Amino acid sequence: MCNALIETSGEQHKELISLRDDVTKIERKLCNHRRRPGRLEQAQGPRPYTGIMASIDAMNWREFEHHVAVLLRRDGCTDIVVHGGPGDRGVDVTALTVDGRKVVVQCKSFAPYRPVWSGEVQKFLGASRVQHQADVALFVATTSFTPDARAIAETYGITAVDRGHLEKWSAGVPLPVLQ
Repeated sequence: MCNALIETSGEQHKELISLRDDVTKIERKLCNHRRRPGRLEQAQGPRPYTGIMASIDAMNWREFEHHVAVLLRRDGCTDIVVHGGPGDRGVDVTALTVDGRKVVVQCKSFAPYRPVWSGEVQKFLGASRVQHQADVALFVATTSFTPDARAIAETYGITAVDRGHLEKWSAGVPLPVLQ
């Protein structure tokens, strides 16, 4: 019986050594994998707006709507009202441009991987044009727009402010449609 135990423990010892080698190989691959994003980021060069989107991503939906209201005010809009929340009838912010055009805004604070779909743009189209008679319709999102959503926005004159445009707008670049 002792011989059988010794023989079994020897086999288990070999298996443990083999498993340790496998774990070491996996650890090396993970270390190399972790270094890759750093090399990719360095290759892109410095970003002029570092930190802006991180602070926007940290906002809840209400803070994001107020952030957009601040951007509108900075670009010269007046009579700004934040409507967001239940009962907003598909519009989160309204304002007037310097020349008196009515601005209607839909704000969507989504995770960067979740795009704005065409149905959401269609719903806003009705709310902005039919219910609110908007001269300027802005759909501001913390993410991208699907190709269908972007096509609907372009066809019907909705300004789609995606993640990249939002970052620039937040950094001080005015939105041309508000000028």
